[in-house]
Amino acid sequence: MGTPQHVEHGFGPVWNSDSSVLVLGSFPSPKSREQGFYYMHPRNRFWPVMSAIFADDTACPITDDGIGTSPRQLLEARRSFAIRHRIALWDVLESCEIIGASDASIRNPVATDLGSIITRSSIQRIFTTGAKAATLFRSYAKPRLDEQGLDIPMTALPSTSPANAAMRLPTLIESYRSIAISIERASAH
Repeated sequence: MGTPQHVEHGFGPVWNSDSSVLVLGSFPSPKSREQGFYYMHPRNRFWPVMSAIFADDTACPITDDGIGTSPRQLLEARRSFAIRHRIALWDVLESCEIIGASDASIRNPVATDLGSIITRSSIQRIFTTGAKAATLFRSYAKPRLDEQGLDIPMTALPSTSPANAAMRLPTLIESYRSIAISIERASAH
């Protein structure tokens, strides 16, 4: 399986002051670290799920000739999508020892300082993508938020990773609708 490597996150959060939800993964995959953005493995279903729940396919653009856009254009389309829909993206961990993309192999985790963006945004709810992200959040990030007096509710969602292939796309879409509902409620207030 390999030897754990100490890895730093490598890129920052996506957010602005209007962000009303924070979506947290555990730690970026090698493909995401390589491209410097969230959920960039081609078989990760995060962006198709988000496109479905917001009825907005700009996060998964295809050109008129049926060919995908360049990696830079794709990254910018996804960044714009998140900001436009008031979604902040980050990961629970800023560094850890990990083997490849295996969340199960994570050792010596160091939590991200989530309070740094929560206090400067409109974030009212946190969503974690996968069981490991939820566990890491509760163990490492939540205590830091508590120390800062930040009590933001967290909802654990299933992983969109290819490793969770048993969960079908329609089931993921239904689970992730809670993100859109949370944003709608925040907009109504």
